Amino acid sequence: MKIGRLLIFFLVLMALLITFGNRGVVDNYFMSKRLAKLQSQTRDITVENNELKKKIVLLRNDVNYIEMIARNDLGMVKKGDIVYRWAK
Repeated sequence: MKIGRLLIFFLVLMALLITFGNRGVVDNYFMSKRLAKLQSQTRDITVENNELKKKIVLLRNDVNYIEMIARNDLGMVKKGDIVYRWAK
C-alpha cells in the first residue's frame, strides 16, 4: 500500500508542476496572451514607421509638401498673399 500512496503523491505532484510550474500550462497561457499583445504593438509601430518614412521622403523632395506644412502648421505666408485676422 505504501508504494500506491507514493505513486499517487508523485502523480499529483507532477500534475501540479505541469499545470502551475515554470513553463507550465498556466504560464504558457499568459505568455501567449502577452505575445499577441506585443505582436499587435509591433504591427502598430511598423505602420507608424512607414508613415513617418513617407513624410521624410516628402519633406526631402517635395517642395509643395514643404510649403503646405509651412502654411498650415507654422502659419507662414507667401509674398503677395492676403492675410485675414479674426478679432476676438
